[in-house]
Amino acid sequence: MTCSFRCPGSRIFDAVTIQADLSDGYAPGGAPGPGAPTPGPADPPPTHPLYSRLDPRPLPPRPVRAPRTAPRTAPRKAPRRAPRGTARRAPVAAPPLRLTPVVLGRVLAGGAVLVVGLWLVQAEPSMRLDALFATLAHLSGLLGGYGILVMLLLMARVPAVEHGVGADRLARWHALGGRHVLTLCLAHTVFALCGYAAHTGTDVLRAAVGLMGYPGLAAAAIATALLTAVGVTSARTARRRLRHETWRGVHLLTYVSAALAFAHQLSGPDLAGGPVAVWVWTLLHTTVGTLLVWYRLVVPVRQALRHGLRVTEVRIEGPDVVSVVMRGVGLDALRAEPGQFFRWRFLHRRLWRTALPFSLSAPVRDDTLRITVKACGDHTRRIRRLRPGVRVLATGPFGALTAHRRTRRKVLLLAGGVGITPMRALFETLPGGPGDLTLLYRAGNAAQLVLREELEGIAAARGAALHYLLGPSDGPFDPLAPRALRDLVPDLVEHDVYLCGPPGMSRAAAAALERAGVPANRIHSEQFTF
Repeated sequence: MTCSFRCPGSRIFDAVTIQADLSDGYAPGGAPGPGAPTPGPADPPPTHPLYSRLDPRPLPPRPVRAPRTAPRTAPRKAPRRAPRGTARRAPVAAPPLRLTPVVLGRVLAGGAVLVVGLWLVQAEPSMRLDALFATLAHLSGLLGGYGILVMLLLMARVPAVEHGVGADRLARWHALGGRHVLTLCLAHTVFALCGYAAHTGTDVLRAAVGLMGYPGLAAAAIATALLTAVGVTSARTARRRLRHETWRGVHLLTYVSAALAFAHQLSGPDLAGGPVAVWVWTLLHTTVGTLLVWYRLVVPVRQALRHGLRVTEVRIEGPDVVSVVMRGVGLDALRAEPGQFFRWRFLHRRLWRTALPFSLSAPVRDDTLRITVKACGDHTRRIRRLRPGVRVLATGPFGALTAHRRTRRKVLLLAGGVGITPMRALFETLPGGPGDLTLLYRAGNAAQLVLREELEGIAAARGAALHYLLGPSDGPFDPLAPRALRDLVPDLVEHDVYLCGPPGMSRAAAAALERAGVPANRIHSEQFTF
């Protein structure tokens, strides 16, 4: 069915709707297999004939033993055996551990409260100006050091955090927290300089020179300079002008800054409260450092050696869009879920230095992974030139846009552009019967539709609704307006919504969904721009 929305004088927008025929009696899942037959009565125990003795005289009777005091236990029932030809069920794997954003936020906030408590225990009330500056320097230094640990933890790629919070939210927290951490470190420097100047009666410049003679102060100065460089290059205006490799190289200096700051805190007055404070601070740094080494170095290398992933096919899907099919060994062990993404490093000329984040565009099956990529930059254009046999290092899976977020029986999948890739995998795998799943696919025209044949095949097989929202994004009619969404999905407020598309489209669609009556906690999206 084709519906046309018109404005006076010209056709603005086309909505192409494909509704599967629900008369086929589709039922999700398969009928239960035949149950095991009830076993009959147990056979009598086999008798063992006594060998005839040479001496036919009867043997003397055995003495009667006293009865056992322990109660007799009931005989064990023999396990039921499945009929021949029936495959045994594979053990169900436990769901992966996930930390929700609320739980993680409370844990991090609780750590900050403990840091403030450590400062209060060591604080000495005084009305002197130098003591006041020293106390503020102490507090800002402890909070700044704790903030650096939090920033490193958010980017440690711990599966429980990545799968529960989501990579996009972690990246936003990391960016926002980085500004506060840099502010605290600079405030620590200023307060320390002012306090030392007030204590010695000198100006700030001479105080700075004098402070360099204290142990750990040179390390602190270098750490602050490195952290400032990371902050400046991470600003939006500077980030746009830098190549990704340059920005990443500067960003790695955060590890050096954290190590130097830790050395400064151990030798300085920040942890002068006693050995317990030093022990706790060292344990925190050791824990975060271990997580970083394990999940950012050891796990990727182990996965590469274990799975041996290689490119098997590069398939043209549309204008500037290709699918890359990769095959490996034992890929089920990755436990990748539809809707998640990996960071892919193709060991090919001019591609091996950068790990690119792309979502799976199909479920994992037969030790095969598939991604669908649109050429929108230098690296994505080079992917078209990949050849079969190229080795691939895949780190992951990451992301929280999975079935575990679902809270309603009915689900609306809303995709824009190449954001159809995770939606296509969810469209195939989300449990549901006829009428439970609806997919809205926004594109400029029919030529920009990616994986169209697969989507239509899935919709027909599952009894799901599929709508193509075609039209220019700058037209006077908005196909994602609240009224248009309610017309396409009449019971929209009863749906969970999964959203993936360009940042501008995702923000506008989320706002329209809320105006249409969908609660914000049932709009699930994950934006990860590269």
